[in-house]
Amino acid sequence: MTNILIAIIVFLIIALLVQILRVSELLSEINNTDVNEVTDEDNNTQGKLYLAITFIFLGFVIWQMVYWNHFLLPGASSVHGEIIDGLMSFTMNLILVVFFILTPLLFYYAFKYRGKKTNTAYFYSHNNKLEIIWTIVPTIVLSCVIVYGLQTWNKAMNPDTSQSKVIEIYAKQFDWTARYSGSDNQLGKANYKLVKGRNQLGVDLNDEKSEDDIVVREVHLVKDQSVLLKFRSRDVIHSAYLPHFRVQMNCVPGMNTQFAFTPTQTTAEMKEQEGEDFEFILLCNKICGVAHYNMQMKFVVETQEEYDAWIAEQKTLKNTLTLK
Repeated sequence: MTNILIAIIVFLIIALLVQILRVSELLSEINNTDVNEVTDEDNNTQGKLYLAITFIFLGFVIWQMVYWNHFLLPGASSVHGEIIDGLMSFTMNLILVVFFILTPLLFYYAFKYRGKKTNTAYFYSHNNKLEIIWTIVPTIVLSCVIVYGLQTWNKAMNPDTSQSKVIEIYAKQFDWTARYSGSDNQLGKANYKLVKGRNQLGVDLNDEKSEDDIVVREVHLVKDQSVLLKFRSRDVIHSAYLPHFRVQMNCVPGMNTQFAFTPTQTTAEMKEQEGEDFEFILLCNKICGVAHYNMQMKFVVETQEEYDAWIAEQKTLKNTLTLK
């Protein structure tokens, strides 16, 4: 009902403005004046409005940054996430500095060079010095940003995975399944042709490496221990997204992708900071179908003791009935 009332009010305001414009046109015809003629008085009014809007617009931007800031993600909960946040902060601060310098100048020059009948245009062909400055300076700044970004990318995408725990994340419409590599830290082979009945991951049960694999619907990780997530997809392109770890990787049918990271905060620690409802959640960041929003899986970061207790309760493929 509220939305209907808002729509009616907006419609009436538009109709009122149209009628005011029509009355203005009729009055100009009666007075034999050109409604389209722009006078110095009009230009002065517009110039002053530009100055007023400068403060209103910048004030609104600052208010928006302060008011909506609490909706931003908390600090990264992974090692590489901290350097990604550093790159993001550097880039945003650079943008804001440029924005708060150039925006007032833009409005000010609109006021300063407002139209006047006494003004004549000044022909200014070019200035080599200015052209060099506004070409070289942005080039240097952007080159520094690009180099910083490449360094961050290399650190995030090429960590040491020799000691990482290997876990497979399997995507399909519309859920996730995880497969732990077991005590040998090696995943058994899998093939889409083996997807049948309860073997929904297509694991090759004749491969010895798959005997100690563990299939779960909830992922547990150990704080400060590296994990290597290997991604597969059964049907369409999904995108594994763990926002609090600053992890995102596409899951592509027929292709294996991976991402390694080290969590730095337990779920319990995050609950103390963000509230008891907080959970690390794996999401799909591709619109993969009508039930895309259902693709969520809980990640739990805990101590080594808590992890050992949990993993001891899980059954391996060799001992479980899940895939028999």
